[in-house]
Amino acid sequence: MKRFFAGLALAAVLSVASLSSAAADSKTEALQLVDQWAKAFAASDVDGITKLHAPDALFMGTGSKTIVVKSEDIRSYFENALMNNRPRGAKLTAQESMVLSDGAVLVTGLDAVSGVRDGAPFTNQGRVTFIIAKRGPDWKIVHFHRSAMPR
Repeated sequence: MKRFFAGLALAAVLSVASLSSAAADSKTEALQLVDQWAKAFAASDVDGITKLHAPDALFMGTGSKTIVVKSEDIRSYFENALMNNRPRGAKLTAQESMVLSDGAVLVTGLDAVSGVRDGAPFTNQGRVTFIIAKRGPDWKIVHFHRSAMPR
C-alpha cells in the first residue's frame, strides 16, 4: 500500500513539473512572437506583421476608430501606419506576461513607437496588450490593443 501512495505522489510531482515546464515554454514562445512583431514593425514589413495575426484576430490599433476583425483590415491598418514616417520602430519598454493556459498567453506593457515626420524624429509612448494563442502548430496574435499614453 505504501508503494502505491509513493507512486501516486511521484506521479503528482512529475505532473506539476510538466505543467510548469509547459507554461514556461508557452511564455517563451509568446514573447518570441511579440519580438517578431516589433522587428516586422521596425522593418515596415506589412506582410510579415499581418501574418503574425490570426485570421480571426480582434485588433484595436492606436489609430483605429472601429474594432478590426478581418485580416485584410489589419493589413490596411499597417499599410497606412508603416508606409509613412519611416523609418519606424516599436519597443516594449516594460512588460508583464501571464500564461492563461498551455495555448494562450497575455502580454501587456508600455511601449515606445518611433518614426520620422517632416525630417524630425518622434517617439510616442503608449500602452499595448497582446493575447497570443496557439493555432494549430503556430502561435498567433488573437487580440491586439494599443493606446496612446495619457498626458
